[in-house]
Amino acid sequence: QEQLVESGGGLVQAGGSLRLSCAAPTRAFFYYAMGWFRQAPGAEREFVAAISSRTSVTSYADSFKGRFTVSRDNAKNIMYLQMNSLKPEDTAVYYCAAASDLEVVRTGPDYWGQGTQVTVSS
Repeated sequence: QEQLVESGGGLVQAGGSLRLSCAAPTRAFFYYAMGWFRQAPGAEREFVAAISSRTSVTSYADSFKGRFTVSRDNAKNIMYLQMNSLKPEDTAVYYCAAASDLEVVRTGPDYWGQGTQVTVSS
């Protein structure tokens, strides 16, 4: 299946910010909800945030407390994750995903990217 492509990861100091991008391969993804997951070493993959296709309704895991913001540019087929006030525990591989709606993104996405590493130093 076609793959999403994440970028924007890297090393950042605690308290800093990063903006991740996820590029969709075709315009068909205009009709898909998209979202972000992360997986730290030795931990389970966890849901971070998602955004719907046309109305850009967003959904966030409670634990992020407004530090992260998901958005999308439908004309460019790009989804973003703005991460502020980063903490060392945010260190993880971040993956983007897509599915037919927000709930399916959270529970069983159909498309995934390869992941981008985010490392937050203390």
